[in-house]
Amino acid sequence: MEISRPHDPAGTHVDAPELRLFVMALFFIFGGITSLNDVIIPKLKELFTLSYMEAMLVQSAFFVAYLVMSIPSAAIVKRIGYMRGAVVGLLTMMAGCLMFIPASSSAMFGLFLLALFVLASGITLVQVVANPLISLLGAPETAHSRLTFAQAFNSLGTTIFPFVGSILILGGLAHVSADQLSGAALDAYRVAETRAVVHAYLGIAFALLVVAGVVWLNRHRLREEHHDGGSILTSFDLLRRPRFAFGTACIFLYVGAEVAIGSLIVNYLMLPGVLGLAEGAAGQLIPLYWGGALIGRFIGSVVLRMVSPGKVLMTNAVLAIALILLSANSGGALAGYSLLAIGLMNSIMFPTIFSLASEGLGSRAADGSGIICMAIVGGAVVPPVVGHVADVSGSLAFALAVPAACYVVIAAFGHFTSKNKALAATMTGAHV
Repeated sequence: MEISRPHDPAGTHVDAPELRLFVMALFFIFGGITSLNDVIIPKLKELFTLSYMEAMLVQSAFFVAYLVMSIPSAAIVKRIGYMRGAVVGLLTMMAGCLMFIPASSSAMFGLFLLALFVLASGITLVQVVANPLISLLGAPETAHSRLTFAQAFNSLGTTIFPFVGSILILGGLAHVSADQLSGAALDAYRVAETRAVVHAYLGIAFALLVVAGVVWLNRHRLREEHHDGGSILTSFDLLRRPRFAFGTACIFLYVGAEVAIGSLIVNYLMLPGVLGLAEGAAGQLIPLYWGGALIGRFIGSVVLRMVSPGKVLMTNAVLAIALILLSANSGGALAGYSLLAIGLMNSIMFPTIFSLASEGLGSRAADGSGIICMAIVGGAVVPPVVGHVADVSGSLAFALAVPAACYVVIAAFGHFTSKNKALAATMTGAHV
C-alpha cells in the first residue's frame, strides 16, 4: 500500500492548524513520559537495592528501543500513514504503562525493564510520526521554526511530568528500606511500594487511550499523504547523502552530549570547588538546565524565522563549547551556573539538526525519520564514555571534554548547511 505525503516535491503543503496542535500535544506527552525515568530510577534503586550502574538500565531500556524500533516504526508509518501510525504508537505506549501492573505484582526488576522497553517502543513510533509531520504541516520555509516550537512542548513535558511524578511516586517512600528486609517481607514491601508507580502509569495509560481515540477520529485528515513505496531495508542508502549522514551523526552526538551533561549535573554541583551543595540541593537546580531548553525553544522558534538555521545551530554549538570551557576552567558559582546554562544552548539543536538533515527527502521523509530516530541511541553510548573518562582522569571537569567534542562536530554541521544552500540541496540529491 502506497500512501502520500502531506506536501509534494513542488512545495505544496497542508495548512491544518488543528493538526499542528495535535502534534505539539504528542511532543508534550512523549517528552514528559520519558522524563519520568529520572523519578522512577531512585524508587527502583532503593526497592531492588541496585547499584548505580544497574539502576541506569532504566535509561538503557529506553534508548535501546530507539535503536531497535526506529526502522520498524518507519515501515509502519509508510504502510498505514502518519495518523494511524500515531494511534499504533499511542496504544503501544498504553500497553507499556499497563505492563507496570504485572511488574509490580511480581516485584521483579526485569519486568519493569520490559515494561519500559515496550513504553519506549511506542514513544519511538510516535516520534517517527511527529518529527516529519510537524515539518509538513505548513510552509517548507518555516519548518525549522515550527519544529523548534513543537520541541518546546517536549521541554514543557520534561519540566512538568517529573515535578508531578516526584510527588506521586517518590512522595510515598516508606521509612524502612529494602536492605533492611528479606524473604516474604521484602517481596511484600516491593509490591506495596511499587503501587505508587503503577497508579501513576495507570493514569497515563487512560490519558493515552483518550488521545489515541481523538487521533483515530481524525485518521482521514491527510488524504494526499505520499511515501516512497520502496522496501524499508533500502532506507540506509540515505546515509550515502553527505548532508543526511552528517545530520544523523549529529543527532547521535547531540543526544549523547545532552544526556551526559544532565547526568553529571548533581555530582558536578556537589564538588567543593564548584557549589559544594548537598545532593538534594543540587538536584533542585536541575530544572534550570531543562528550563533553559524550554525557554530557548520558544525564543528559537522566532529567531529561526529571521536567521539561517545553519548559522543559529553553529552559534549555539560554539556557545555551548565556550560554556563548557568556562565551567571546566573556573570554580564556584561561575562553574556551576555556566554548566547549567548549556541547556539554553541545547534548546534548538535537535529540531534544527533534524530539519536540516531531512531537507530534500521528499517522499522518503518517513525513512529518514526512522534512521534519525535510531541515532537517538547516542544517549546510551556517550554518557558511559564520559563516565569512563571521569573515572580514569579522576575529574568531572576533564570529562566535559567529551561533550565539548560532540558540539564541535555539531558546529561544523551548522557551518556546512549554511555555507551554500543550493550546494547542500544538490548534495542531498534533491531540491530544497
